[in-house]
Amino acid sequence: QVKLVESGGGMVLAGGSLGLSCAASGTAFSIRDMGWYRQAPGKQRELVATITSGGSTNYADSVKGRFTVSRDNAKYTVYLQMNSLKVEDTAVYYCNAQVISLARTNLEVWGQGTLVTVSS
Repeated sequence: QVKLVESGGGMVLAGGSLGLSCAASGTAFSIRDMGWYRQAPGKQRELVATITSGGSTNYADSVKGRFTVSRDNAKYTVYLQMNSLKVEDTAVYYCNAQVISLARTNLEVWGQGTLVTVSS
């Protein structure tokens, strides 16, 4: 089983920066894509950014040029650096990982979520 633990959420003023990290622990055959999703109050969960094990990235249009996703495969950790934050970036941010279990089954694992609040 793989568990994801996020850290780094908090409150920041608009225009500021914040970094999130998410560490995977447990046992698995491999971890494929990792990424970040967010859910604002009253809205559906949406993709923020993903990164493959090879380092290819994908971003939501709303965060392109402001957010940077990266990962350290040796530490099984994914990061999200958020710059030029806007009030509309306020949400609970969830870490996500696509995992191949030891039994070679595909699993989707979610973190518990970390709140990011951007105030004006």
